[in-house]
Amino acid sequence: QVQLVEYGGGSVQAGGSLTLSCVASEYTYIHYCMGWVRQAPGKQREGVATIDSYGSTRYEDSAKGRFTISKDNAKNTLYLHMNSLKPEDTAMYYCAAHDKCRAVLAGMPDYWGQGTQVTVSS
Repeated sequence: QVQLVEYGGGSVQAGGSLTLSCVASEYTYIHYCMGWVRQAPGKQREGVATIDSYGSTRYEDSAKGRFTISKDNAKNTLYLHMNSLKPEDTAMYYCAAHDKCRAVLAGMPDYWGQGTQVTVSS
């Protein structure tokens, strides 16, 4: 059964940092590519970053160099470390899963959590 629960959103000033966490069921963790997608008001959902079962990572262009996705296998937990945050990063962030990492990065996961809000002020 797929279960994804996010933590760690909040408000931060531009240039600041936040770390998001996602606790997943062991089934999800083992069987799916996991990642993060986000959706800002009035905009389409977009992929942010993915990590596969081998630990290989991929990033959407605006996240490269600023965000780092990682996971702790012992805790079935996925992380998104976000640095140098910009106002345009403001969105609801969702932990997501799909058989294919490219689907998550395209903003089209099969599964996602309830979301956590990230707000970046200028």
